[in-house]
Amino acid sequence: MNDATDRQRSVLPIPDRPYLGHVTYDAKDPDTSFPPITPVLPPGTAPNVLVVLLDDVGFGASSAFGGPINTPTAERLHRGGLAYNRFHTTALCAPTRAALLSGRNHHSVGMGMITETATSAPGSSGLRPNTKATLAETLKLNGYSTAQFGKCHEVPPWQTSPVGPFDAWPTGGGGFEYFYGFIGGENNQYYPALYEGTTPIEAEKGPEDGYHLTEDLADKAIDWVRTQKALAPKKPFFVYFAPGATHAPHHVPTEWSDRYTGRFANGWDAQREATLARQRDKGIAPADAELTPRPAAIPAWSDMSEELKPVLERQMEVYAGFLEHTDFHVGRVVDAIDALGALDNTLIYYIIGDNGASAEGTVNGAFNEMANFNGLAAIETPEFLAEVNHKLGTPEAYNHYSVGWAWAMCAPFQWTKQVASHWGGTRNGAIVHWPSGITHSGEIRSQFAHVIDVAPTVLEAAGLPEPTFVNGIQQSPIEGNSMVYSFNDPDAPERHDLQYFEMAGNRGVYYKGWSAVTRHSTPWLPNEKLPELDDDVWELYDGSVDWTQSTDLAAEMPDRLAALQRLWLIEAVKYNVLPIDDRRFERLNATIAGRPQLVTGTSQVLFPGMKRLSENSVIDIKNRSFSVTAAIDPPRDAVANGVLIAQGGRFGGWALYIREGRAKFVYNLLGMREFVVAATEDLPEASVQIQASFTYDGGGLAKGGDVMLYYDGRPVGSGRVEQTQPMVFSAEETTDIGDDYGMPVSTDYGEASKFNGRIDVVQIDVGQDDHSHLIDPAEIARVAASRQ
Repeated sequence: MNDATDRQRSVLPIPDRPYLGHVTYDAKDPDTSFPPITPVLPPGTAPNVLVVLLDDVGFGASSAFGGPINTPTAERLHRGGLAYNRFHTTALCAPTRAALLSGRNHHSVGMGMITETATSAPGSSGLRPNTKATLAETLKLNGYSTAQFGKCHEVPPWQTSPVGPFDAWPTGGGGFEYFYGFIGGENNQYYPALYEGTTPIEAEKGPEDGYHLTEDLADKAIDWVRTQKALAPKKPFFVYFAPGATHAPHHVPTEWSDRYTGRFANGWDAQREATLARQRDKGIAPADAELTPRPAAIPAWSDMSEELKPVLERQMEVYAGFLEHTDFHVGRVVDAIDALGALDNTLIYYIIGDNGASAEGTVNGAFNEMANFNGLAAIETPEFLAEVNHKLGTPEAYNHYSVGWAWAMCAPFQWTKQVASHWGGTRNGAIVHWPSGITHSGEIRSQFAHVIDVAPTVLEAAGLPEPTFVNGIQQSPIEGNSMVYSFNDPDAPERHDLQYFEMAGNRGVYYKGWSAVTRHSTPWLPNEKLPELDDDVWELYDGSVDWTQSTDLAAEMPDRLAALQRLWLIEAVKYNVLPIDDRRFERLNATIAGRPQLVTGTSQVLFPGMKRLSENSVIDIKNRSFSVTAAIDPPRDAVANGVLIAQGGRFGGWALYIREGRAKFVYNLLGMREFVVAATEDLPEASVQIQASFTYDGGGLAKGGDVMLYYDGRPVGSGRVEQTQPMVFSAEETTDIGDDYGMPVSTDYGEASKFNGRIDVVQIDVGQDDHSHLIDPAEIARVAASRQ
């Protein structure tokens, strides 16, 4: 079927055609003949495709685009290909990924924000309509082998459990035949929560043996590509390589960070100036490009305390090492393709960032970025940061850098990640390499482009039509424009000349060189009082003479500004942007946001062997009273030890466990302080129900509470938790029964976290002050019977 016509390929899967020729009665008859079975293949010239998407890298970070961080792989690919200096993303990770993989605007595919803040509005539901099939699905149904490695942030929170549904997972409805990576916005680079397909797995080694997630992902991608070419050499591949790097936590072996020791001592203001100078010299930025001013919300480097500056320097050194380390492993994947003789006919997109650099680390940076996500950034004092400075980048930290560095990494533009109004949030360097299809090399392309242009570019390069039906569903048109027209014509007029932007109320529109924008919110100020949408101040820029958006013409040209504002509104209506939703903490609450919840009610029963349950798969205990009860049978021939239930990990969470025959409860506050409550007597030798009850103080978020421990309803210990995490325990650590996978919640478990007895059932109850009740014996009996 590799000679199928465009008309046939417009309906996917390509419909089977029945054989209507002569059929003999006896297969031994000499006239017995049937057409050979032929696999579905794309046109013979269709290239392999490698799309590399890095995470949270600003335009001014990579050396390929004038930045201070060495990225030799990116530079090598540019020497053999093209660098696009006006390529754009959506300003946030999940929306960019959804747009890239579908060829549609992020609101069109329900990804107006990250999945964790999904609402019931069509543009922010977290659900891709089945009328907008992915690029991977289209390629797979046309005969490509497809595989994804790394980050998948497009799964709605209520679909992240082991029971699915898996429609939004890469190997579910995503179109990928193989997936190795993680689900969610970020991951611990040393102790990742990994999946192969939809099956949770553990890394084969730990950081003490040299493990790092980016290297692991590259290893798996290389193995897969080699296997694919060995077993199906006639089939081209589509590999989507999306490491969690360089999203926080900024984790990288120290030897990579140390390469940059002393390189950032002059601070972020000086760094931006140096970066723009290099960008001009390389032709990345026009010679007359102006450096945009520092926003008032970002302090000058000279205003930072001398005591904190060594910490700030180290934050940037660690980040720089992280990006160079990532580029190195991208290079390993490219080298493996080259070694197979397949590089010339492999179309590579190396997109250096899914948005601008992240300013979610606060002005001082963070030892544990979860502190800011819980509204508790102030708990990390400058004195504390100085004390733990040497741990940054190691398994002992969950670090992020200062907003000043994020701003510097977006040079020469204004603002950062999340700020979709300005180029600092949305302009990312992109390199395209395809020797068989691009006759020019080492050149720069300045046509406006957007991440939704990748899918139609790949289809055109492969000689494949945009499908009109996929899996029986009529498809809506792809909204991007192919970039192939610009590959061999540097002066070709740009075809993508209209594009809206919106993220959390920050919005803008580009049209034929002009941009009208308004910044509505600040990423690192979660508690700021936002203006009414109609009170936002709009700016106007002429991109033909102002490449960086440095000179606001709104006051001089009000009529042009008004026309572009109206155009933004037209596009917003067209692509499901409305209603604009600038809510923050409210959208984390599923009830307020209007999205489904996997777990409802006030009680949840869990069973032994359940593990790697995402935070959205477990009843929420935060900011209220709760109890957790475990019905167990201690070992008869040993002292009881191990975890009964644990939620979260090293940088925030809680656990009920047994240490040397006595029950304990621990609450880990952001990895900074552990509150441990211990029983005063040993467990009974017979089956017993162990219960920890927490009575919340009330009076707002993040308050403390009293803890009681019980054996079979009899109090055996008490203590107190002085403060709690109000919003999230962890972005990647999970809930486990009978053990604690990943990084343990507590160092108090002893030598082994796996429980050495039998757990019958664990029950969590919330919102009740009376915690003396026990698990129904009938429930325990049912579990016991099921074991027989």
